Amino acid sequence: MKTPGFRLAALFLGSLLAGVTAGGASAEDAEQAYGRQLVEANCAGCHAIGTSDESTHPEAPAFRTLSERYPLDALEEAFVEGISTGHPDMPEFVASPAQIGAIIAYLDTLQP
Repeated sequence: MKTPGFRLAALFLGSLLAGVTAGGASAEDAEQAYGRQLVEANCAGCHAIGTSDESTHPEAPAFRTLSERYPLDALEEAFVEGISTGHPDMPEFVASPAQIGAIIAYLDTLQP
């Protein structure tokens, strides 16, 4: 059974992708925008999710530095398995394959 949050996320991604042909943006841009929306909703409370902001949690790395610690493809595998480690009080995070792809696409835009 799919959760309401999953349906909402799928609807959002579908509307972004539909706007790709109408607005001239690429599918890659839409996926990255969806990834940013996901990290804003689920991660920004602790992690810096932009190019110059600071993490509010002292043990939460800025997303722009993640590739210094982990290859991004390794993070994709961690998302698939459900991230349950990180900073000590980090909640477990489980995402759909489409959400994982969007998050990784967004994270890739932040790396130096």
